[in-house]
Amino acid sequence: MFQPNMFESHHHLLDMGHKTPENEMDLIRDDEYESKSGTDIMEAPSGDDQDPNQRPKKKRYHRHTQHQIQEMESFFNECPHPDDKQRKELGRRLGLEPLQVKFWFQNKRTQMKAQHERHENSQLRAENEKLRAENIRYKEALSNATCPNCGGPAAIGEMSFDEQHLRIENARLREEIDRISGIAAKYVGKPMLSYPHLSPGSSRSLDLGVGNYGPQTGMAGEIYGAADLLRSVSGPTDADKPVIIELAVAAMEELIRMAQTGEPLWIPSADNSAEVLSEEEYVRTFPRGIGPKPLGLKSEASRESAVVIMNHINLVEILMDVNQWSSVFSSIVSRAVTLEVLSTGVAGNYNGALQVMTAEFQVPSPLVPTRENYFVRYCKQHTDGTWAVVDVSLDNLQRPASISRCRRRPSGCLIQELPNGYSKVTWVEHVEIDDRAVHSIYKPLVNSGLAFGAKRWVATLDRQCERLASVMANNISAGDVGVISSPEGRKSMLKLAERMVMSFCTGVGASTAHTWTTLSGSGADDVRVMTRKSMDDPGRPPGIVLSAATSFWLPVPPKRVFDFLRDENSRSEWDILSNGGLVQEMAHIANGRDPGNSVSLLRVNSANSSQSNMLILQESSTDSTGSYVIYAPVDIVAMNVVLSGGDPDYVALLPSGFAILPDGPNNQAGGAPEVGSGGSLLTVAFQILVDSVPTAKLSLGSVATVNSLIKCTVERIKGAVLCDSA
Repeated sequence: MFQPNMFESHHHLLDMGHKTPENEMDLIRDDEYESKSGTDIMEAPSGDDQDPNQRPKKKRYHRHTQHQIQEMESFFNECPHPDDKQRKELGRRLGLEPLQVKFWFQNKRTQMKAQHERHENSQLRAENEKLRAENIRYKEALSNATCPNCGGPAAIGEMSFDEQHLRIENARLREEIDRISGIAAKYVGKPMLSYPHLSPGSSRSLDLGVGNYGPQTGMAGEIYGAADLLRSVSGPTDADKPVIIELAVAAMEELIRMAQTGEPLWIPSADNSAEVLSEEEYVRTFPRGIGPKPLGLKSEASRESAVVIMNHINLVEILMDVNQWSSVFSSIVSRAVTLEVLSTGVAGNYNGALQVMTAEFQVPSPLVPTRENYFVRYCKQHTDGTWAVVDVSLDNLQRPASISRCRRRPSGCLIQELPNGYSKVTWVEHVEIDDRAVHSIYKPLVNSGLAFGAKRWVATLDRQCERLASVMANNISAGDVGVISSPEGRKSMLKLAERMVMSFCTGVGASTAHTWTTLSGSGADDVRVMTRKSMDDPGRPPGIVLSAATSFWLPVPPKRVFDFLRDENSRSEWDILSNGGLVQEMAHIANGRDPGNSVSLLRVNSANSSQSNMLILQESSTDSTGSYVIYAPVDIVAMNVVLSGGDPDYVALLPSGFAILPDGPNNQAGGAPEVGSGGSLLTVAFQILVDSVPTAKLSLGSVATVNSLIKCTVERIKGAVLCDSA
């Protein structure tokens, strides 16, 4: 029946995986597999005793002892395919024939294989059932579709593909609200809220982990020693959480449609220079939302798209990490705090993440009040490789209820993956605001939407992506010149410049963390000053620091003002601290497409031989919505450590500089120049250490000195740029 080498053939048959029930029964003779060897050891009579008439003896099974089985099980876990030598050794130890050992291992392997396949089959069956149920659900959604014109039932052929897709998506979103609300209700131990306007749907397997991970803080106001109003807002109560989740899901749906829909929702402006949101169409399209617009607030809506040099995963991480978000958008976000994390998303990414936050948004000038918001941020991955991050205000949930001066309707961005590490970003900003406190010279800029709108967010992101790509570059670019000799030194210098820019941005606006004091009469040329004590901060010299800032209008295009201020050759025309000395560029790092985007190390060679030379670190940056020239005197010894790749965090900096914004939309008017005709809004800000002892009293003389210093600088700048433009 078998080949001469029957045991080897039997072995091959088993390993080939003949797994019919009959085969299994032949091999495994008893349900209690472990109690038997599963092998037939036939006792044949010896040659002398053979009797031709005697029937062969019946086959006899040898049961293995519990000890033998345990030993072989243990060996099987280590080595399921023992060789001849191992089988002999194991048989000798256990008092078994090598053949018995061999057959035991064969049967054990077969049994394990059969168990594995049974498990795999049950998994596939469950997956199949799940897909069938989903298919049925989609068919039902399509069969219940209604005609958009008459409201009656619609055949598939009567609907466009987009309409079908939207209806299915709407049904799915309703299910998502029900599901997440159910989870939230379990979390707070209250009965699930009922939403009569939503149709019930089957629950999905994706679960939202709800938990509080404590507040995360971005660049907050504690460095100014002022009371931080943002921190006084408490996180949501347990009863609020289901409402917040429903609001976030509805806001996500609204953001997607706001980002992707054209006319009649978005219509071109009169001069075709921008898109304008049709408020009537908006109310018709999104009747629910966060409620009607409060009295006294006006709507501000904008949309902008750009391709940026960063992959979609990194962009999502920046938006969902409050510290990174505050850092990248430091010129817009003056402070931000994550009050509570309702969901961290699915394992490994931010899909489904929900955060309750407060933030303060600024224009770099003390003359424009900041905008404070209390909102939820929701991140979601969509099927076509697109991610979306949406914010929506939670002002109605504040305790005690306060009249908000700024309300954030669904705003945020769509991030679409592109090849080679690029992403397409579509940004929507939609707020309701009381901006009556804005100074008159900034009104055209704010009213145009350029001050806080989508264009500024996208331009800032594009600029920062370029800057980050430059920081990550390991090679020293051909545009880099001077004393930087290594990639490490280049990175350290860029990191120091980044901290300098962030420090400048947090101290130049009208943040509620600051208490500005107006020094001179009324008008745009007022100098605002504030003081703060610096202690135990390695990145700032200890003592009393005086900050002074003023903003004014110049009838000169922003580019001309920017080029004048960043040029080291014209520095002596306005910089009183350089004291008429020759300014020389020692190092230059280009960090963007525009030649104005760069970090420089300047040396001021003093005209007076008794004075030592001074080093100045400077970063200049520009985009279509604004430009900055920021600088700080640096210690020569500390700077040498940075240039050799050392840690830049211990270099003490007091940044000063300029923020240059357009005075409104760029439409040159004929006739006499006036605000909004293509001029510039210039903010000048200084930080000066007036006493190296933090506990000292501020003298009036110090204030007067800083006041005259800033006024003199303003007069010099006005004289130089107006003379050039004449």
